[in-house]
Amino acid sequence: MSRVQLALNVSNLDEAIDFYSKLFGCEPAKVRDGYANFAVAEPPLKLVLIEKPDEAGTLNHLGVEVESTDLVQSAINRLQGQGMDTLVEENTTCCFAVQDKVWIDGPDSEKWEIYTVLSDAPVWRVEAVAEGECCA
Repeated sequence: MSRVQLALNVSNLDEAIDFYSKLFGCEPAKVRDGYANFAVAEPPLKLVLIEKPDEAGTLNHLGVEVESTDLVQSAINRLQGQGMDTLVEENTTCCFAVQDKVWIDGPDSEKWEIYTVLSDAPVWRVEAVAEGECCA
């Protein structure tokens, strides 16, 4: 199953968790310092909350979570075949998970990722992140 991901910047993680738990009728799948995510069954949604008080209420990034690295690679091939600029990250640690992913920018510079989670990770991100990249 694929599902759309919506990553939001929030001012208070605990308040946001309480609100979205009530809104979607489910508890977070993962909670870490300054971070939480929900795997909402209906509608199929991966909701990511990133505590950033100075940017609260804004979109952090968008994405599509897919089931496998093969599906990420298919997306890479399709996007590059259509002449789109891509940033490919393999076996990267981001958002407390090891992932394979591809990033593209939308027409208004909104960040989109197509990714699969390979495993859980105890840290936010291992690699240094350029300004504006991922969910830094």
